[in-house]
Amino acid sequence: MTENFRAMERFTLRQRVTLMVNRYEVRAGGREGPLLALAEQKRMSLREKVTFFADEGKTQPLFAFRARQVMDLATTYDITDAWGQPLGSFRKDFRRSLLRSTWVLDAPGGQGISGSGTERSQAVALLRRFVENFSWPVHFDFTTADGTVFLTIERAWSLRDAYECRLPPDPYGARLDWRVGACLAVACDALLSR
Repeated sequence: MTENFRAMERFTLRQRVTLMVNRYEVRAGGREGPLLALAEQKRMSLREKVTFFADEGKTQPLFAFRARQVMDLATTYDITDAWGQPLGSFRKDFRRSLLRSTWVLDAPGGQGISGSGTERSQAVALLRRFVENFSWPVHFDFTTADGTVFLTIERAWSLRDAYECRLPPDPYGARLDWRVGACLAVACDALLSR
């Protein structure tokens, strides 16, 4: 299933609770679907990097994203495949994110899709800023400039962070590469409060 990067309709991202690293599992379909990748992000790193692996032993990297700069609020993150080839990049739109978190994506290698993703609810976005340590439902819709939705990321009320992600096709049937979608989903969790 991992070979067909553009045929994925939906996947689930779940965070695993650990002390020193953020770990995520990406599953095809729903929460009990087949495992696609495991992601790992070291906490308190000066330069953010998240690597997705094919196995628990972390012997086979699949793809990754990494900050271009050290500790910058508006840094760009480059998404690369297992061989270091670019799949795209994303960044947080710092100005627009003051009231509602907004990400900008440029993914020429991820099916040529570019656009932005914004939190659906202005009210939840504001509450999140004042009431921390609470698992608010977070919903992002990523759209192209013409308004076509290419990725939705939804976290429901839960004790553990779990996201349902959908990759709807464009009018011509093309979908965003699920690897790019998985990177954005992890960013929406791990980098949300920055």
